Formats: sequence, C-alpha cells, structure tokens
Amino acid sequence: MEHGIIEREIHIDASPEVVYQVVSDPQHLCQWWPDEADFQPIPGSRGEIAFGDRSTPDAKVVALTVVEADPSWRFSFRWVYENDPATPENSLLVTFDLTPSGTGTLLRFTETGFREKGWEAAVLEQNYRDHERGWDFFLPRLVAYAARTVSVR
Repeated sequence: MEHGIIEREIHIDASPEVVYQVVSDPQHLCQWWPDEADFQPIPGSRGEIAFGDRSTPDAKVVALTVVEADPSWRFSFRWVYENDPATPENSLLVTFDLTPSGTGTLLRFTETGFREKGWEAAVLEQNYRDHERGWDFFLPRLVAYAARTVSVR
C-alpha cells in the first residue's frame, strides 16, 4: 500500500450550505470531531484544535492553518502535531469538497501529505493507519450531526 492519501466519499442529508458550516465553523466542528477548536474559517487563519482535556498530559493539541474557505463548495486546512505552525512542508492537508446531490450533499474527503512528511516506512504506515481509523470513526459522526443540525432548523 502506498500510504499517500486517504479518500472517502459520503452522502449527507443536508444542503451544501449546512455541511459547509459543519466542517468549517469551530463550534460545529467540536460537535463531531475535536474537543476544542480555535480558528477563523478564512484562508490563512492559524489556530488549533485539541483532543482531550488540555489540563491533562494526554491531551493532543494540533496546529491548524486554513488553506481554502469557499462557502458551500470547499474547506481545507493543514494540520501538524509539532509545535510549529502548519505549513506545506510539515503538515497534512485535509480537504472537504461539497457537491449538491439530490436533496443533500456529496462530500469528498481527502487527507494528503503522509509521504511528504519524510517518515520512515513503519512510522508512515502507523500514522496513515491511525488517521484512517480516526476518519472512519469521525466522518460518520459528521453525517449524523449534519442531519441533526438540519432537523433543528
């Protein structure tokens, strides 16, 4: 296996406008993915997301830089676990592409940059598999949260 890109395609029973908010607004993001998110959904914005309670040593705080923010069509960001700002040279790129599909949205998810990190083979494979498992857990939560968001509007 090449371990270069993670790709998923899912249908969401919500409009692209709603799905865009769910993947780009920090308040919505925290409902299905990280425990905390602090960034502005505008290109160039730098911030971070956190998994777990920041007051504990087990918390993972991740730097994030918004790359694209095209409402209702695409949201992408770079993220990196090191303490440096996320750049093309040190980070992974996550992209959510949204396409109207019937009464909902087709979401195309990609995460790239694994090989570019320069990890040795075993580390590359472990990180790739960890992210693959993570997205396989979190993306269905996105689908469910978007559907709930539509039902309360």
